[in-house]
Amino acid sequence: MLEGAPASKRVSKTCKRGSTPRPFAITFTVDIMGLKFTDSQIQHLMEYGDSDWSATEFEDAVQRDKEFSSQFSKLKSANDKGLKDVIANPRNDLTDLENRIRDKLRARGFIEVHTPIFVSKAALAKMTITEDHPLFRQVFWIDDKRALRPMHAMNLYRVMRELRDHTNGPVRIFEIGSCFRKESKSSTHLEEFTMLNLVELGPDGDAMEHLKMYIGDIMDAVGVEYTTTREESDVYVETLDVEIDGVEVASGAIGPHRLDPAHDIHEPWAGVGFGLERLLMLKNGKSNAKKTGKSITYLNGYKLD
Repeated sequence: MLEGAPASKRVSKTCKRGSTPRPFAITFTVDIMGLKFTDSQIQHLMEYGDSDWSATEFEDAVQRDKEFSSQFSKLKSANDKGLKDVIANPRNDLTDLENRIRDKLRARGFIEVHTPIFVSKAALAKMTITEDHPLFRQVFWIDDKRALRPMHAMNLYRVMRELRDHTNGPVRIFEIGSCFRKESKSSTHLEEFTMLNLVELGPDGDAMEHLKMYIGDIMDAVGVEYTTTREESDVYVETLDVEIDGVEVASGAIGPHRLDPAHDIHEPWAGVGFGLERLLMLKNGKSNAKKTGKSITYLNGYKLD
């Protein structure tokens, strides 16, 4: 018997030689597997919908193609209806999420900053992102000295250090903007993605508790349930990661940290970074982060063409 075949699809046969009875019989099974949607059909369905059609089976190609046409027509109709609603009621899901986050952080006394997208090779080296670091291979280099930022951290280190000279109290800053990494093809990864990074230097209390509080603020703005877990990190050694249904959406850390002296930081801090497209993907039940990110193909998850 062939292992792994669906029981309802198995047909057993007994083969005998000639008409002479035999003391044994050879029993085997033949899998009668139903047809599935073609790769091209699944691709078209996934462009407009978010269900998993990969396991759906049909008795024959006629039934399969008829079901594909029916499903595609429904998805296309719902997609067009969604676009008309966006036009009638103007909004952008990513912008709306960013603004809810801004409101939360400003209420906590955070200052929003905007730093350059170009970063130097030296700035990356301060984050230990050198040629022997795994993240180095994911960096988009402009020339031999400059790159597109793969994160906000190196710039926020610089800004919070400069602000420290102007106050004795906590320094709270955040940035929302594009970061860039050469990512492997995945439904949850983008090569250009919107990163939220926040950091508090010199918290007036336990840094870890403040980190958890700020994570709670962000997830409250998103409006989804989450869990946290401790993980090892290539940059920060150990992080407090945020997950939704087992999918990582953020990594947080606290200092003092071994990276701090290179940035002239010598006191406790708490910081965390979120990928906003992935947050939206999971909140809105989308199958791919491309549907929620910067795009000329999708708007609020609806396909434009």
